[in-house]
Order: sequence, then C-alpha cells, then structure tokens
Amino acid sequence: MSEEKKIPYKIYLEESEMPTAWYNLRADMTNKPAPLLNPGTGQPLTAEELSPIFCEELVQQELDDTTAFIEIPQDIRDFYKMFRPSPLVRAYCLEKKLGTPAKIYYKFEGNNTSGSHKLNSAIAQAYYAKKQGLKGVTTETGAGQWGTALSMACAYFDLDCKVYMVKVSYEQKPFRREVMRTYGASVTPSPSETTEVGRKILAEFPGTTGSLGCAISEAVEVATKSEGYRYVLGSVLNQVLLHQSVIGLETKAALDKYGIKPDMIIGCAGGGSNLGGLIAPFMGEKLRGEADYRIIAVEPASCPSFTRGTYAYDFCDTGMICPLAKMYTLGSSFIPSANHAGGLRFHGMSSTLSQLYHDGYMEATSVEQTSVFEAAEQFARTEGILPAPESSHAIRVAIDEALKCKETGEEKTIVFGLTGTGYFDMVAYEKYNNGEMSDYIPTDEEIAASIAKLPHVE
Repeated sequence: MSEEKKIPYKIYLEESEMPTAWYNLRADMTNKPAPLLNPGTGQPLTAEELSPIFCEELVQQELDDTTAFIEIPQDIRDFYKMFRPSPLVRAYCLEKKLGTPAKIYYKFEGNNTSGSHKLNSAIAQAYYAKKQGLKGVTTETGAGQWGTALSMACAYFDLDCKVYMVKVSYEQKPFRREVMRTYGASVTPSPSETTEVGRKILAEFPGTTGSLGCAISEAVEVATKSEGYRYVLGSVLNQVLLHQSVIGLETKAALDKYGIKPDMIIGCAGGGSNLGGLIAPFMGEKLRGEADYRIIAVEPASCPSFTRGTYAYDFCDTGMICPLAKMYTLGSSFIPSANHAGGLRFHGMSSTLSQLYHDGYMEATSVEQTSVFEAAEQFARTEGILPAPESSHAIRVAIDEALKCKETGEEKTIVFGLTGTGYFDMVAYEKYNNGEMSDYIPTDEEIAASIAKLPHVE
C-alpha cells in the first residue's frame, strides 16, 4: 500500500492525545540561557524583582530551567479544546505544483478566532493573572495577532486588557484592531502621548511609525504604575516558549503516529514564540543525542537579528526600562523600515533560541519580503489557505528546500509551522499585488549605529 493511502491528508490527534504538560526545553540544555539582568545593578533578576512586572506563577516558569515538564492546569486544557489539537497537514497540492519528491507537512495554528498560535500562551497568561486576583494586564502587539489572542483570553476570564499597538500596524490593520476592541480591549497606537516613555520616544523620533520595543516600554510603564495590573508578553520570554511547546508536542505525536521522521523543521522567527514551540521536542531529542534534525529559523531581511545581529545583553524595549536579556539583537533603538509589512519586527530574539543558535544546534536565514509574499500567494493558490505574512517566511524557505530536492532527487521530509492566517493582512497583500511593495535591507551602518548603543555589561 502506498504512503499516500496510509497517511491521511490531515493528521488529527484525539482529544486524549493532546499534551497534558508543557515541555521546558531549557531542562535539556547543557548551556542554559543567560539570566535576565537588573539594568541598575547588572545582577541576575530575582523572583522578587520580577513579581511587580509579571504574574507570580509566570515568574517561576520564567526562571525554571530544570523542570522538564510542567503540568497544564485543567482550566487551560479545557480552553485548548476549542481549537486543539490542531491539524498537521500534508501539502500534496503544493508538492505537485513544485514537482518535488520532497514530502511537505505544515502544522496549522490558524483554527481559532485570533487567527494564530498566540492564543496558546495568551490563555495561559490570562489564567495566571486571574488566579492571582488581578484586575487586568497590559501588553504590546505588532501585527496584531498577540493583541487579538490576549483580548480573547482576557474576555474569557473577565480581565481588563490594555494593548499598545505599533503605530504603523495600528494604521495598516484596522480590522485586527477592531477585533481586539470587540473582545473588550483598549488599543492605543504606540508610541503615544499617554505615557512618559512614549512622550520621550516621540520627542527623540518625531513622526516615528513605532516598533515593538517602543510598545513594550509603554505597556510595562502602565503595568507597573497601575495597581492590580501586570505586564504580559507574546514572545521572546522563556515562559512563552514553554506554553507554545504544545505546537511541537502535537506535531511530534502526529508524526510518530504514522512513523514519519522529518529531515528538517522550519519556522519563522521574530521573537521566537512559534519557532521555539514548534522545535521544542525535536530540539530536545537533538540535545539528548537521541535523534538529529536540520532546524532552520527564517527571519525578515529587514529585521535580521539572528543573521546580522550581535550576541550580547540588551534591553528588550526601546525605552530601556525592561530587564536586560542576552540575545541576538540589532539594538533596542533599531526601528524596522515602515515599508516592512511582513511582521516579525522585534529587534532581538529569545534568549533560549539565541543560546541554541550560538551553540550551533540550529541555523538561520533571512528572506526579502517580496519573495515572502510570492511564496504566500503560491501557497494560497495550491493549499487553499491565505497564510499570515509571518508564516510565509517559513513557507518561502520550505519551497526553496523542496525545489533543491527536485534538483537532487532527494526525498526529504520537510515540516514547517503555519502560524496563522492572513485575512487581516490584506493591505500588505494589496501592496504586493499592485506592485507597490519594495524590499528594504538595513545597511551595515544603520545596524552598527544601533549596536553602538548596547548597554555595557561586564
């Protein structure tokens, strides 16, 4: 019997096969991620210092690098049942169009109203905020997927939600903004006049279109100055990668169900939430010496922290009020070009993924946005899903690798993360279809100017 008859088009797990615990990748790392530092003292941050910013149980998850599995609370598992397990799909139509012998699979995370994988962590963070008895949370959002997911989660737990949205996205993506407001969140374009740090950034960069670093600064300021509020983040942090491990755990369970071993795993990389979640169990096997995989992080050429950044301690925000994280960074003052429409706009990368990349366990590549949207349209026309621009970075490289297999005749198995849908990203698609989209790659001088402002850490 042929493989095509044995393996269904979509591999679904049973509800009973859904993960009951998150996997903490750091537990299997010999070289642990460098600790967050207090920018004032230069010393590793303690739980007591982090508690005014983050929820108490999330602080414990952030600092825990030894516990391999952390149980998912029943309330969160019950919420997950709305959209999990998510399907692992064989891209037969794309394979046929490419004429490749490669087998291409994608883990589809867009089957929820937020349209992306972000809900996996949003509901967890909202749960811990509610459990702590908080009034609400603050956050930032770039393209809007995280803000949308968090507004849904907060509505579920009856929490107030204050979102600072990168100004260029606030203006380009009004419908995603309105979804957040529909779920009860307040949405403010960042940088704004509503915070001290926002006013400072506007004074220094008049007319700026904003960045995630700017929005983070504002959200943290509001959280720390508002009684009963904490700050939550949709990417970068260890706690977020932990929650997103459900993606990789389900992916591996589905592949194992049919005896499939991938040769390469490809994920888009902005701050690291999707990539870290997708690769977690596979990277764990690699770290333990049980199996080997080629793992590829794909980032935008206009915001290339892995491929052109510096591995150093840096602020996670433009206002320089957050803790210092050791990561691949372009500098906290780096602001992506306003013409960059593909998401993945953060200036740095997860400390966990940065350490793994630095140690040679994974590779990274950057792609230009016009080629990303070309891949997005090819995927939409063959597989029937309009992909999010972020996801389309992974699609681009998956297609490129499949075409290499066509040239060599190798029957490799490729798995990539389809992080969500692009139905609220039509302004970007319109620009591409009208031929108005251009590629902007920062110069060495621009990156060097931002890197020169990195904090000095002994």
